[in-house]
Amino acid sequence: MRFDILTLFPDSCNAVLSESIIGRARQKGILDIRCHQIRDYTENKQKQVDDYPYGGGMGMVMNAQPIADCFRAVCDELGHRPHLIYLSPQGKTLTQQRARELAELPELCLLCGHYEGVDERVLEAFVDEQISIGDYVLTGGELPAMVVVDCISRMIPGVLSDDVCFTEESHFSSLLEYPQYTRPAVWEGREVPEVLLSGHHKNIETWRREQSLLRTRKHRPDMLENAELTPKEQRWLAEQPLDE
Repeated sequence: MRFDILTLFPDSCNAVLSESIIGRARQKGILDIRCHQIRDYTENKQKQVDDYPYGGGMGMVMNAQPIADCFRAVCDELGHRPHLIYLSPQGKTLTQQRARELAELPELCLLCGHYEGVDERVLEAFVDEQISIGDYVLTGGELPAMVVVDCISRMIPGVLSDDVCFTEESHFSSLLEYPQYTRPAVWEGREVPEVLLSGHHKNIETWRREQSLLRTRKHRPDMLENAELTPKEQRWLAEQPLDE
């Protein structure tokens, strides 16, 4: 899958996205991530990419022209227009379901705003959707863009060692993930649940499913509305004390 990130800080994005699992996937050619410097497309000698907002107000607004030309260059390189996402606190909050849908696309283009945002006209002309990673404001769209790339990349075949690595994680099935443990079996008096040491795969699978149900009810009960539970699981969950 290909990602094109339009940003004023391509080096920062490249540095983070060249590490760990995402970095290895790039080296293998599974992911094609390209970070484009918006400033390279300015038409003034000062390489200025922002200006004062009409009507007054605090801060600066990014100009439409360099963003538009940067995006057009990506379109020309691809030979067609990719889906363009603007990372913005005004967008819909990123969910695992939306990430799964976006992972089906062959490429994505991500626009990172800065300062007080970008000229509204470039959003009207080119942006297909706006995405937020939470109800808070950051200094720029680079961190959200990297979150989107990481979230989606994990579902691209070959990025992780096995599909089960992400299908059993929190949110994928509208349930939070079960507790995880590693060696030693006893740490500072706290023991790993006996069932995990039993080697009985069916019992372990049942225990993990039950723990996911309990954790979701405790921490994110709203998610249970979309979870696919069997009648047996619904009865079992209803019988469990609420303080679990």
